[in-house]
Amino acid sequence: MATNEANRRALGDTAARQLANTTKTAPQLAAITPRWLVQLLSWVPVESGTYRVNSVNEKEIEVVCGSRDERKLPETFVDYVEKPREYTLSAISTIVDVHTRVSDLYSHPHDQIREQLRLTVEKVKERQEFELINNADYGLLHNISPEFRVKPRKTAPTPDDFDELLAKVWKEPAFFLAHPRSIAAFGRECTRRGVPPPTATIFGSPFLTWRGVPIIPSDKLTVDEAGKSNILLLRTGEKRQGVVGLFQPGLPGEQTPGLSVRFMGIDRNSIASYLVSLYCSAAVLTEDALGVLENVEVGHYHEYK
Repeated sequence: MATNEANRRALGDTAARQLANTTKTAPQLAAITPRWLVQLLSWVPVESGTYRVNSVNEKEIEVVCGSRDERKLPETFVDYVEKPREYTLSAISTIVDVHTRVSDLYSHPHDQIREQLRLTVEKVKERQEFELINNADYGLLHNISPEFRVKPRKTAPTPDDFDELLAKVWKEPAFFLAHPRSIAAFGRECTRRGVPPPTATIFGSPFLTWRGVPIIPSDKLTVDEAGKSNILLLRTGEKRQGVVGLFQPGLPGEQTPGLSVRFMGIDRNSIASYLVSLYCSAAVLTEDALGVLENVEVGHYHEYK
C-alpha cells in the first residue's frame, strides 16, 4: 500500500469523490403500474358516500304501430324496482410516519416527506385498482351475471372465445381487460391461426385490439397456481348504462379525486404523521354491461415447424 501511495502522481478516484456531488434519483418502485382501468373508467361523484342504482322491472311495455282504425290503444306503465341496490364507498387508508430529524436533515435534493407520501399514494392507488376488480362486494369479478359468463372452448383464449364474449356484451363495448400473460396467450392463438390482432394507440401507448376493441392489460386480474386467469369485457359510462367508478368529491386535503392527505400532528417522540385516504367503489348499471371469459390457460405454447 505504501508503494502505491509513493508511486501515485495524482489524486485518486476514491478520495476525489469525497468532494463531488452524487446525482441521485427519486426512489424507484417497481410495483407501480399504469393502472389503465382507473384511467378508462367513467368516474361519478357520490354525495354522502352512497350511490343508488335505480332499475326497471323487466315487464313488456305494450305499444301499437300503424293503427288506422279507432281501436282502443293499449295502456301501460314502467315499473321500478322497489329496493334498488345501493353502493357505499369503500375506504383505503394508511398512516405515514416520518421522524422530524430525518425530514429536517436529509431532505435535499429530494424532500423526504414528499417522497414518502408519493410512494404511499402510489401503493394506495395500486390497491384501488385491485379492489375495483377483486373486492368481494363491488369488484367487477363478483358482479357478473351467470348468463354473461363464457367458458373457453379449449384451454387457451382463442379468437372464437373473444367473439363469443363480444356477442354477450355487444352494446358499445369499451375494452377488454386481461392480465398481460392472458394477452400474450391470446396473441399466440391469433398468430397460430394467421390472424394477428392489430394495434391501436391510446394515451400514447400501443394496445392489441380485437374487432376494433382494445385489450387493456392489468396485473390485478391475477393468474392462479394452475396458470389460469379471467378476461373481462366492459361497457362504461352512465349514459351508456355501463360500468362506472365512484368517488367522494371535496375531501379535506384532497390531492386527486377521492384521495386526500392530511397532517395528523407530531407526537412526543418527534414523529410526524400523515393520514392517506382514498374512497372509491364501482357499480355495474345493467347486467349486459359486463362479461367474463373464465379460467383461460395462459401457459399454452405451440411448436412451429
